[in-house]
Amino acid sequence: MPSDTEVQTQPANANGTEAAGSTLVRSSTSARPRTADGRFAPLTAAGDTDPESLPADRFLDRELSWLQFNERVLQLAMDPTVPLLERARFLAIFTSNLDEFFMVRVAGLKRRLETGMAVRSAAGLEPREVLDSIMQVSHELMERQAASFRDDIAPQLDAEGIHILRWGDLTPDEQASLEQVFRRDIFPVLTPLAVDPAHPFPYISGLSLNLAVTLLNPRTQAEHFARLKVPDLLPRLLRVPNPDPHDHLSVRFVPLEDIISAQLGLLFPGMEVVDHYLFRVTRNEDLEVEEDDAENLLKALEKEISRRRFGAPVRLEVEEEISDHVLHLLMRELNVSDQEVFRLPAPLDLRGLNVVADVERSSLHYPKFVARTHPDLAPTERSEAPDIFAAMRRKEILLQHPYNSFSTSVQAFVEQAAADPKVLAIKQTLYRTSGDSPIVDALIAAAEAGKQVVAVVEIKARFDESNNIAWARRLEHYGVHVVYGVVGLKTHAKLCLVVRQEPEGLRRYCHIGTGNYNPKTARLYEDLGLLTCDPQAGEDLTRLFNQLSGWAPRSRFKRLLVAPRSLRSGLIDNVEREIEHAKAGRPAYIGVKVNSIVDEAFIDALYRASQAGVKVDVFVRGICALRAGVPGLSDNIRVRSVLGRFLEHSRVYTFGNDGDPQTYIGSADMMHRNLDRRVEALVRLTDPAHLKQCQDMIDQAMADTTSNWALEDDRWVRHHVDEDGEPLLDHQAALADMHAKRRRKSARA
Repeated sequence: MPSDTEVQTQPANANGTEAAGSTLVRSSTSARPRTADGRFAPLTAAGDTDPESLPADRFLDRELSWLQFNERVLQLAMDPTVPLLERARFLAIFTSNLDEFFMVRVAGLKRRLETGMAVRSAAGLEPREVLDSIMQVSHELMERQAASFRDDIAPQLDAEGIHILRWGDLTPDEQASLEQVFRRDIFPVLTPLAVDPAHPFPYISGLSLNLAVTLLNPRTQAEHFARLKVPDLLPRLLRVPNPDPHDHLSVRFVPLEDIISAQLGLLFPGMEVVDHYLFRVTRNEDLEVEEDDAENLLKALEKEISRRRFGAPVRLEVEEEISDHVLHLLMRELNVSDQEVFRLPAPLDLRGLNVVADVERSSLHYPKFVARTHPDLAPTERSEAPDIFAAMRRKEILLQHPYNSFSTSVQAFVEQAAADPKVLAIKQTLYRTSGDSPIVDALIAAAEAGKQVVAVVEIKARFDESNNIAWARRLEHYGVHVVYGVVGLKTHAKLCLVVRQEPEGLRRYCHIGTGNYNPKTARLYEDLGLLTCDPQAGEDLTRLFNQLSGWAPRSRFKRLLVAPRSLRSGLIDNVEREIEHAKAGRPAYIGVKVNSIVDEAFIDALYRASQAGVKVDVFVRGICALRAGVPGLSDNIRVRSVLGRFLEHSRVYTFGNDGDPQTYIGSADMMHRNLDRRVEALVRLTDPAHLKQCQDMIDQAMADTTSNWALEDDRWVRHHVDEDGEPLLDHQAALADMHAKRRRKSARA
């Protein structure tokens, strides 16, 4: 392992799990000197005569930081205080996360290396160093995940009556019953593919489960090889009836690959099955599309999606018992290296644990949570349904999902606009949405009612391209004006503009959010959204939509910060203002809540702020390329991460401004793609109650009394119990309680 990334052996506590505060991945930039206790020596600013200069090794590597994030997910799966079925789901999430990381980030890095386009990272690592570190750390993490399932979670599931059985665990009668299921429902779907001079090695689709089968011809004693794909469209885990009909609590599953493996003789009659092994390939599935105009983009993207599944392999997962002969055959045919091979205990692909996590056992899940209607949108005694427009005319409304119901706020806003005869136009961005989206249905209904409806559909939303193309076609069919934004930029902003005819003239109603218009993810993702009919916000959104659908390159905005033109510079201007406050001896503060923070210019601005004495809080879910608490560089910067039952997704930027706080919410993370290659929008909040709500949220997440992970220079340390071993405050549970109290207080009023 290179010196910049260490895999540490952690002490275990009494129950065999990781000790609190342990971390596996340490992401640094160079072989820095260490102090006597093994810690890195403090960073010092280069050039004593230039106080503004910053050290060269001030950034953490973004890829290794992402692996640290996924390690935090794994730590939740290994946490005995997390409900058991939620731990199983975190194992599945860990797998899905790592799959996408290899399909996109690792594949992209390999492609740049192969084409000679790779350059030294901002963290100072050579591309090959990054790739080697990624592979080594990924091996360690996947081995920990497999061990956690085998040695901890699976036995606990068994103890709770939730069994993941192997074929040999079944009785002869149960095996006979599943053989009938195989003949009826599985056998007709299977396609065994031989490999010989007449049959070249078959294409192996990305993330599919496959059986590598070696066969012996009894007549000729010749050995043969075949590949059998485990069908994606069949359930990965099949339910097996309980032997005791009165036992309604136990649940029994058998992996599909086990059933298939037991029946290989039916697939290869006349041949002797010597052995069989499970394997799985991950391929490069990132899209590369050149675009000219909207129609060419649509066609090019459709073509690229069909090409995506033929991307080069970047990872090969195999059962640990696989023979060297079969493994070498797979490696040769798939053209993967030793470091890209992951030997793991069965079962492979723990995404299948999502089925287990869905078992209805309330004692093994998080407590039931029901989103509540925002108090400002609650229906009156005279009406069963709220008048969203009337509520927005009374005051601006700051929503926080999933604590505030999406269906009775954002969805109701769009549906009311579609049904209201006084509404003349609806304009909306769609980045990701669900397959049965009521938002899309409402836009179609509005278009059919004769309203002017514009949908800015981002058809390049990663891994949702096919869905978004389908929705774009459907919207066009019903008369919605579908546009694909600005050439060369993804449209990631979350915006909706409604134009309504009222007695005093046209009024514009707006929603500006941090999350997608997706009712399903709104139940799982923490997001903020502002409902407002402020004329300035309406004017800004009108200009922005005109940029997206037509030609308005010189538009200026007053309440919005918009990428790629003014968002980075606008935020850095706010940082510089805090620096001036600090230098003048006034209170100075910066609070940031993001999914990821990578942009070097913004991070450098935060470093300068810290050196000037500005207190900086960074609440980040995923990647963080910033170092925290480094003497002389970031003494005044604290970085915390919160993971839990909901995915922290909102973006908030707040600046103390000498007692007149400036706070923005919106769609943009501090990443190059958000600031340079996407249309993003942040809106400035103006209601003092909203400013306080955002600040309170950041303060609570950053507090030493809250369960979180703290970034200390280059490693994450978990804090989830106090000195007496008692659990610290659950940030998300506390927010749920706060919103419930607000709703009850409003109802009493």
